[in-house]
Amino acid sequence: MPDYAKTDEAIARLTPEQFHVTQQSGTERPGTGEYLHTKEPGLYVDIVSGEPLFASADKFDSHCGWPSFTKPIEPAAAREISDHSHGMVRTEVRSTHADSHLGHVFPDGPRDRGGLRYCINSAALRFVPKADMEAQGYGDYLDQIE
Repeated sequence: MPDYAKTDEAIARLTPEQFHVTQQSGTERPGTGEYLHTKEPGLYVDIVSGEPLFASADKFDSHCGWPSFTKPIEPAAAREISDHSHGMVRTEVRSTHADSHLGHVFPDGPRDRGGLRYCINSAALRFVPKADMEAQGYGDYLDQIE
């Protein structure tokens, strides 16, 4: 299994927005994320560690302003923790290995697909197109891509 740890080099490569989102639990402005309207088949990985997080087959348009997914590619790929910031009670989603802030999960997703909506910042992700997955070491996930 690859090492998906957070490294100083990976942190140094982040843009200011990626750093704010992943390391300071920030949020990109709604409607501005690079992957909001991406429909291409592929895999979404942690921008810091490369850890596989979400499959394009689980992405849907929730009209919330951020990319939305019904589930992580593997149950252990994302940690969920209670978030009481900004006067709200929410469930924060963080990557398991690099501990990157990804976004939040809500119970208002498609009922026929489990009922969850993982509302994720594009700035926390890197998209790997299906055609590049094998070459980039993600071939084990090809069967989960549409």
